[in-house]
Amino acid sequence: MTTEQTASLEQRIEDLKSSLTGDMFQDMDIRDQIHNLEMQIKGVKPMDSHIDCIGCGS
Repeated sequence: MTTEQTASLEQRIEDLKSSLTGDMFQDMDIRDQIHNLEMQIKGVKPMDSHIDCIGCGS
């Protein structure tokens, strides 16, 4: 992943964080998006999975 791609993902994460309301149920989808973007930045996915974040329990 290039520096520009990482910066773009980090900016998207910050934008999503600024839209959090503090209501757990309303924020659930936003937090899931943030989690998925953070996994992309870190290059992480569940073991034995070709699909990111399916079955990871978060």
